[in-house]
Amino acid sequence: MSERGALRTRLDLLAREVAKFGAVGAVGLLVNIAVFNLLRHTTDLQVVRASVLATFVAILCNYVGFRYWTYRDRAKTRRTRELTLFLLFSVAGAVIENGVLYLATYGFHWNTPVQSNFFKILGIGIATLFRFWSYRTWVFKALPAEPPADEEAARPAERFLEQRRSTETVEPDPVRN
Repeated sequence: MSERGALRTRLDLLAREVAKFGAVGAVGLLVNIAVFNLLRHTTDLQVVRASVLATFVAILCNYVGFRYWTYRDRAKTRRTRELTLFLLFSVAGAVIENGVLYLATYGFHWNTPVQSNFFKILGIGIATLFRFWSYRTWVFKALPAEPPADEEAARPAERFLEQRRSTETVEPDPVRN
């Protein structure tokens, strides 16, 4: 495959991954905003506390979507490690997401329902960029690429020839002796 074809293939795979990540993220966004507004309007929780609870409900929803749909073809050998890293990076994303809301609410006193939802969504957007990078890089690692079929077919023949060369004895040249 040419270098250009390989690049196009990689970009197509990345676009597909971004689309799946976005679809799962959109469901998570709906869950996050719905739980946030439900908590905000039916309880006496402060804005940021309601946001943190909503974020963690969405994180649980997203893990299922990422593991079983977006990254279902990725390595599954060490689930404890995967879940630990997922939670670690999700908490970092939650700090980013809710930090934006905290700053708007308590730093600038922008606390109307419209302002709270705007800054909640802005925080989610910033945290999403971090989460996409961290999940694909550290949590749901790509399996090692397999060599193309034509290269794989040539390998046994190459190994056979290498073994023959190493076991052959070199006969002395009768002309030189």
